[in-house]
Amino acid sequence: MFARRIRVDCEDNGARRPCPLQWLDSFSMRNFTNASVFDDTLPLADGLIEIGNNVPLAELKSAMEDWFRRKSYLSKQGSLRLQEN
Repeated sequence: MFARRIRVDCEDNGARRPCPLQWLDSFSMRNFTNASVFDDTLPLADGLIEIGNNVPLAELKSAMEDWFRRKSYLSKQGSLRLQEN
């Protein structure tokens, strides 16, 4: 089910850091998008999640950025970088 390991970094004001586990957990525990495809996300550690084969990275990035901005975790200028390991 969780076949792909993804590195998630936050970029803000020229600095890059691993996305905190608390943020990843917040996204994974709440199905706010009503898109069941995001149910296949499992946070492992700061900056690391596993996802299912059917989870599209571009849509995941966009949904995570939206959720993190709503929660005021990520600034309007900030962005995420997702990279499959």
